[in-house]
Amino acid sequence: MKFCVIGLGRFGRQVATLLAENGMEVLAIDSSEAIIASVRDQVTKAICMRVTDDTSLYSIGVDEMDTVIVGMGENFAQSILITALLKKRLGIPRVIARAINDIHKEILKIVGADKVILPEQEIGIRVADNLSSPFTDLIRLSKDYSVSQIVVPEEFVGKRVVDLSLYSTYDVHVIGIKEGDTIRTLDPEYVLQEQDKIILAGNHRSLEKIAKL
Repeated sequence: MKFCVIGLGRFGRQVATLLAENGMEVLAIDSSEAIIASVRDQVTKAICMRVTDDTSLYSIGVDEMDTVIVGMGENFAQSILITALLKKRLGIPRVIARAINDIHKEILKIVGADKVILPEQEIGIRVADNLSSPFTDLIRLSKDYSVSQIVVPEEFVGKRVVDLSLYSTYDVHVIGIKEGDTIRTLDPEYVLQEQDKIILAGNHRSLEKIAKL
């Protein structure tokens, strides 16, 4: 897939470099020559320019991209203009834009953004969730549903995964087990060990029941 990231602040730069690390074709654009020089070797192509109209976007092949990420947030007006150009003039299939507040988010949606991200707000929610939850690395998928990691409760130790009947008993799914930096799926016959870190998915109330065991 072909990606373009416009605006290489902390958010945009991280998105661009991680996409490239994941094997994606990435076109990175920013108005700062210093920033472009610093990422040139980390992405497929890096261009220094200030986007002002659809002609400038066409000239560098942005219309050939599958997804464009509009990373600038502080420049309120420019992010809205670029998002509108990408959807209305270039017909980009998927445009993801960064917003700095709820008003900015609503306007970006109105001009056509397929998805709007508020990084600071999302990080704040995640920090609060993790601080107020017995789980580690809790990821909220919706208001009531999350994926989270927990050390195996003492009463689960020594039992096979299949014997715990976690879905029928607690209404949660076991996604896998974390070993170092990797996560692997669990065989139903696997016998849980002390200090195993399992990944569970379910609604908050169900996850809390397991946390209290």
